[in-house]
Amino acid sequence: MFKKFFCLLLFLTIVSLSPISGAMAQVYETAAKHAYLIDFNSGSVLFSKEEDEPVPPASLAKLMTLEVVFHALKTGQLKLDEEFYISEHAWREGGANSGGSTMFAKLGSMVPLDALLHGIIVQSGNDACIAVAEGMAGNEETFAQLMNKRAEEIGLTSSHFVNSTGLPADGQKVTARDLAVLARHIIEEYPEYYHYFAIPEYTWNNITQQNRNPILGFTEGADGLKTGHTEAAGYCLVASAKRGDERLIAVLTGMKSQKERREEARKIMNWGFRAFTSRRIFDPDEKIAYANVFGGDKAEVMLVSKRPVSLFMPRSQEGNLKARVVYDGPLRAPLEEGVEVATLKVWNDDKLIYEAPLITGESIGRGTTSQRAIGALKELLLGWF
Repeated sequence: MFKKFFCLLLFLTIVSLSPISGAMAQVYETAAKHAYLIDFNSGSVLFSKEEDEPVPPASLAKLMTLEVVFHALKTGQLKLDEEFYISEHAWREGGANSGGSTMFAKLGSMVPLDALLHGIIVQSGNDACIAVAEGMAGNEETFAQLMNKRAEEIGLTSSHFVNSTGLPADGQKVTARDLAVLARHIIEEYPEYYHYFAIPEYTWNNITQQNRNPILGFTEGADGLKTGHTEAAGYCLVASAKRGDERLIAVLTGMKSQKERREEARKIMNWGFRAFTSRRIFDPDEKIAYANVFGGDKAEVMLVSKRPVSLFMPRSQEGNLKARVVYDGPLRAPLEEGVEVATLKVWNDDKLIYEAPLITGESIGRGTTSQRAIGALKELLLGWF
């Protein structure tokens, strides 16, 4: 029978460096109805507001469309010079006559994927999204199945997609937390395509359109990602900015105007960089904790992280952090080195601000008969308690 095990860690070194207070979430406010600000490198949560409430995605759904395309490019299923047909459906539902955002692709034309990516990212073209969806899956309904499959694979737990564009549809929903997970995934997994998001303008069919991201060129380090707007969703934005080695990702939804979206995005980015700083806690492969092992030649296995463990922390506050290593036990020998078996979680009071996978830092062989017998007795006693 498996149980959830906890190893409590006392991060005295963290507290002495720059502790986080329980009031951290109260030192900033935003007009956005839903907001989520994270540090890209560590995943530390710097600010949150109704981040798990489902909302219509508007054009932010296009980030999921782009993830499906980027994944297909990375795995060799697609190439940038492949051409996609602009069907009547794509032209009518996503073209100039639709009244929505469009790249003005001509009916019946063949458009290279590279151009369609510019159309989706820079111009937020609904026609470009539909063309990609039809070219990859035959129709939008089937493409939405690909979107949801990929969403589940990369850890989006509360979102569901119905179409490639984000146009209003029953059952289509996202959360601010999921959008931050998606943005972080895109930046991390597809660096060769991330430059598209910072392109200031794009011309297709002799029509030039500016990038709709309102903080590009106006907020230091801003280089992505996507805006959205519908009546139900309000004005929305998923944004990222990098200054030095530090990168932040912000998700803001439910704003009343383009001006409010621009100002709220600019303010939360500047606040995040000003109020927080990155502190490395553990180096890669440095011992973080031990987990109990049954039936092995050792009773415990060392746990480490593949990556540096860093927290993006307030520059000056008082308070405490709580950290635990969580794993399903008992761990059973033999165990190979480098196997993911646990998760490091750090809380600010009741707010989970950081989590990262931990791996075994050593191999544990199968124990002798007496060692296994002692391990079995420990397991039995633990079950009684």
